[in-house]
Amino acid sequence: MILEGKKIAILLAPRGTEEPEFVEPKNAVEAAGATVVVVGVEAGEVQVVNNDLNPGSRFSIDKAVEEVSASEFDGLVIPGGSVGADTLRGNDKIVSFVHDFFAQQKPVGVICHGPWILVEADVVRGRTLTSYPTVSTDIRNAGGTWVDQEVVTDKGLVTSRTPDDLPAFCAKIVEEFAEGRHPAQARSA
Repeated sequence: MILEGKKIAILLAPRGTEEPEFVEPKNAVEAAGATVVVVGVEAGEVQVVNNDLNPGSRFSIDKAVEEVSASEFDGLVIPGGSVGADTLRGNDKIVSFVHDFFAQQKPVGVICHGPWILVEADVVRGRTLTSYPTVSTDIRNAGGTWVDQEVVTDKGLVTSRTPDDLPAFCAKIVEEFAEGRHPAQARSA
């Protein structure tokens, strides 16, 4: 198991996280042997969505963000969903938690609208990434380079565009989490 002994955090918004962008990366990381902790604004049960509008399944948040620290984890996954990503980027504790992964040189996987949180955490300057197309201007305005590719890896930062990209995204985050710390990750923190 390539990720045995690794502990990975995955963010889950109080509402609006895209179901496949949460479920598939979580399953991929667990299948590779990692322990996954679901982190949110507060602990409890939340409902995810499909295609931003349709109610999805319900999932439990294991830990509230104020109960954890980036230092406890080996990597982070940030799913998308426009409402979910927008909600998370409005929470200072979530933004700080995300920023700390970069400062600590730890790998981070982000998909769809998730890069909004990276923009808010001020960690995209000088980085190359992808996202859902409507986030591209925000990335450029924050000093990043946006490209339209299935998956982009930039020294420990893995990004993808949409649920269609999940197979490539999941494979790449497992690879990056297995590699561990990336010293260049801290350059944007």
